[in-house]
Amino acid sequence: MRIDIITVLPELLKSPFEASILKRAIEKGLVEVHMHNLRDYTTGNYKQVDDYQFGGGAGMVMMIEPIDKCISKLKSEREYDEIIYMTPDGQTLNQGMANQISLKKNLIILCGHYKGVDQRVRDLFVTKEISVGDYVLSGGELGAAILCDAVIRLLPGVLNDETSALTDTFQDNLLAPPVYTRPAEYKGMEVPRILLSGNFPKIEKWREEQALQRTRERRPDLLE
Repeated sequence: MRIDIITVLPELLKSPFEASILKRAIEKGLVEVHMHNLRDYTTGNYKQVDDYQFGGGAGMVMMIEPIDKCISKLKSEREYDEIIYMTPDGQTLNQGMANQISLKKNLIILCGHYKGVDQRVRDLFVTKEISVGDYVLSGGELGAAILCDAVIRLLPGVLNDETSALTDTFQDNLLAPPVYTRPAEYKGMEVPRILLSGNFPKIEKWREEQALQRTRERRPDLLE
């Protein structure tokens, strides 16, 4: 998979890809992540990427011209399965969406800023609009990092145990069951005996029951 991220703040995105699972995925050659500074596609001494909105109103708007230049250059080099715009009014990211995107080959992620992008960018280029929640961030960079993390960890070979992602919360519209590790007893709190029994069919049944119970208690909307 190749991911091209268009941003006005590439330095904000470096850290998430320089540690842990994402770093290993890149080093293994399982994914390529490229940052593109939108200011490199502007003219003039001030590298301006935003301007006042027509009709008046507070806040600046990202201009179409530099975005067009950047996306057009990338599209001249390869075909893209999705051009994703990170925006608060997009479709809320969930596990099912991450699963679908993980099957793609080439992605462009456009990080919004200020009051967003000129609507013509959305009309001409964007194929999917994604939000990471019902709140507003200073820009789309952190949302893009969240999306990349959710998608990249699903790629074959990224996790040491590939079955791990299949048992994550939300994979079956259920929350994950409680998990335990050593010691088996700590300050009077004991690990459920079933988990120490070695009876794997019964353990799996217990986990399914616990997942269902936890979902009913915490996220009943997932069962509707």
